[in-house]
Amino acid sequence: MTPPLPPRRNGFPAFLRTLGRGINLVRLVIINLVFFSVLFVLLLLVTAGVAGSRMERAVQNDSVLVLKPQGQLVEQYSIDPLQRALAGLSGDEPKQVQLRDLVGAIDAAAKDKRISRILLLPDELQGGGFAALREVGAALDRFRAAGKPVIAWAVNLDQGQYYLAAHADRVLIDPQGGVMITGLANYRLFYKDLLDKLGVDVHLFRVGEFKSAAEPYILDHASTEAKEADSYWMSGIWDRYLDETAKLRKLEPATLRDDIDNLPQHIASTQGDLAQLALNEHLVDGLATRADLIRMMRSEGIPADRKGNSFRQVDQEQYLASVPHDIRAFEPGVAIVVAEGEIGGGKRSPGSIGGESTAALIRAAREDSKTKALVLRVNSPGGEVYAAEQIRREIELTRRAGIPVVASMGDVAASGGYWISMNANRIFAEPNTITGSIGIFGMYYTMPATLAKFGVQSDGVGTGPMAGAFDITRPLDPKVGAVIQAIINKGYRDFVGNVAKARGKSYEAIDAIAQGRVWTGQQALDRGLVDQLGGLDAAVAYAASLAKLGKGYPVRYVEAPIGGFERFLIGLNKSASVRVMQSWGIRLPGWFAQLPALVPELQLLRSAKAGTPNVYADCLCAPR
Repeated sequence: MTPPLPPRRNGFPAFLRTLGRGINLVRLVIINLVFFSVLFVLLLLVTAGVAGSRMERAVQNDSVLVLKPQGQLVEQYSIDPLQRALAGLSGDEPKQVQLRDLVGAIDAAAKDKRISRILLLPDELQGGGFAALREVGAALDRFRAAGKPVIAWAVNLDQGQYYLAAHADRVLIDPQGGVMITGLANYRLFYKDLLDKLGVDVHLFRVGEFKSAAEPYILDHASTEAKEADSYWMSGIWDRYLDETAKLRKLEPATLRDDIDNLPQHIASTQGDLAQLALNEHLVDGLATRADLIRMMRSEGIPADRKGNSFRQVDQEQYLASVPHDIRAFEPGVAIVVAEGEIGGGKRSPGSIGGESTAALIRAAREDSKTKALVLRVNSPGGEVYAAEQIRREIELTRRAGIPVVASMGDVAASGGYWISMNANRIFAEPNTITGSIGIFGMYYTMPATLAKFGVQSDGVGTGPMAGAFDITRPLDPKVGAVIQAIINKGYRDFVGNVAKARGKSYEAIDAIAQGRVWTGQQALDRGLVDQLGGLDAAVAYAASLAKLGKGYPVRYVEAPIGGFERFLIGLNKSASVRVMQSWGIRLPGWFAQLPALVPELQLLRSAKAGTPNVYADCLCAPR
């Protein structure tokens, strides 16, 4: 007898059980996919790590260090660390190169018996002031002084790239390329007519006849004073450029100037061939394609690479990864704080200067028992006055604590950039640093005429003559303007007075060279605004001497800490394992580098603190 079938389960409870089993199955599938994906990546990393460790261990003898700086030459990365790491892992290198990394690689290679020469490929270097380029050039000179040659090759060279390439023993360009040197210019856009049409009234309050930063909002052309001042400091930098470049190329500065200024006439002699013209004018030593360059390297004794297609070489990141790190991090030494970018209030990310955040770095350096001297590396055109004053006060407190402070000016240390530098024990600048601009200004906007164009009027009452005085919908009362100007006057007196005190001069002496006027480093030295010409290395050495550190002292950068996961990714990005994987064609997809922007929710996790509730008041509602 056939047993009776169990009663069939149906209805909503049965549906929920089936749905639950389905969800559980999907969950298991997803977990397994994630697990095996992670396992696959880890196995790849281990496999690549074996090959990569061999590659890292052996920068082979007779290798060429290939330097190919791409993008901007900066004191400090301004690209977000996580985004920089993800970009590298996806094969899309971030377009910034740190000055300290480039110089560090060159100096290490000068002492490294495995490196026989440097090949400099500067034609993708997009930005970098002449002071920073001068520091790299000095490092190349040290490399050459060690008896090792530097070869520069490019397709095209602009004047900044050429300023660097001129330090090479040989400069080669592609037959289809050229050298384009044009000189310096400072042309700005002026908005007064536009603002007038919009009905916006701009009120400028300033002290200093040469303080021209805000002129585009009140004039439709550059003032006579601005043109005079700009012409003076630009001529100083350009004369220095011509003198140094001509000396490196064994030319007369007057000849080089003529070649540049009369390019339209000279180019006719080669029928438009810029490469041949550069060769004729001795700006380069030869014309060579990339294939010619490889043959030249091989013919001069450089061994072939592993595949036999090129020559034995190592790039900057590979090389720096192979160089042993300084193990003296816990010994007393010199601390460096970088102040780069616009100065603003509060906390700012690297690449800009925050009144609170940069002051905190100086304070952290001062309170660290390992800090025996501090170098403030400045590359800033200035910004907010109070933020600059916050930083200056920390410098003053550091000196009172018995720690010597040396300011090292990079490409620009003007106005607020000078403000934060002035209380150092000694100020170093490059001859072509842009500095000075001791002066302040304030701007205020009103827009009653703008509203009137749309038929909107402002009217009402106040409890006194100053009530509502700063309402931008009303015309500016002259009495209020007088108040603002009095504040600006006081700020200028403070600026000049502090400089006079710091430099040991009278107020009148500093006022005569202030007035918002810009100077080169050499001009500033002549006027007593800086103490010595020299780069960061010279500043560090002087700081160490003030602290009586002797020889062999460690140097460390004091920077805002990054998260452990970011540090892991950045280290992984620079590792030989990742490079081996990429050579196998394995890399993260390009869109992965955009995840920080595509998934803003993840940004919250980066600042989360372990072991404590993390409370947010945020709106992740930006459209994308």
